[in-house]
Amino acid sequence: MLPAIRSLATYVFIALYVLVLGPPCLLIALLFRSPALLYRVGHFGVWTGLRLSGITMVVEGAEHIQLGRPAVYAANHTSQVEPPVIFDTLSGLFPRLRILYKAELRKLPILVRAFDLAGFIPLERGNRDQSLPAIDRAAEAIREGNSFLIFPEGTRSRTGELLPFKKGGFILAIKGQAPIVPIAISGARAAMRKGSVLIYPVTVHVRIAPPIETAGMTLDDRDLVVNAARRQIEEMLNRST
Repeated sequence: MLPAIRSLATYVFIALYVLVLGPPCLLIALLFRSPALLYRVGHFGVWTGLRLSGITMVVEGAEHIQLGRPAVYAANHTSQVEPPVIFDTLSGLFPRLRILYKAELRKLPILVRAFDLAGFIPLERGNRDQSLPAIDRAAEAIREGNSFLIFPEGTRSRTGELLPFKKGGFILAIKGQAPIVPIAISGARAAMRKGSVLIYPVTVHVRIAPPIETAGMTLDDRDLVVNAARRQIEEMLNRST
């Protein structure tokens, strides 16, 4: 019963927060071209939502977050809880953290405006004509000093086991000559399984590995980078079992 009450409180808060604060904050941010405002407002909403739902976090390896240079952060994905958890974990990078996200999310009217202002870049899975120019735009953003968050599995894993990694985010890192920082998140699946609307109060563990350097690499090395990142994430997940 308690998870249902906490879940309802979380959903009501997020809905009201987005509907009430979203439009005026977005308008102010657009007028002043200030994405930093959206990051602050968004982070407070995420932070509050996590605590309303009873989710706590334990972060290991925070020293590997690259505060002084751009990087591509690659995390596993098993539930809807991981994006807000990792958004909170990487808040020290704001407003220089961007996201490669599924183009289907552009159907959300308020959020899509915020995504565009923040420089988030949509990817259409399976559409090579769209994805390659999108990756080139993201690589340019990296060269300008921005970092990116990716979920290389492309979708949520129903079993918790790592799915095959898609290469787009790793091509992005190589093109931008930015390091890959592998992140393993465990416990999020217990908080909210795929297809469930209930959020259970659990402790989510976030483990961050040392960066995998891509300086001097070419696209011919992409499989090497993919395998190295996947291996590190798998090892960190195995430590939690």
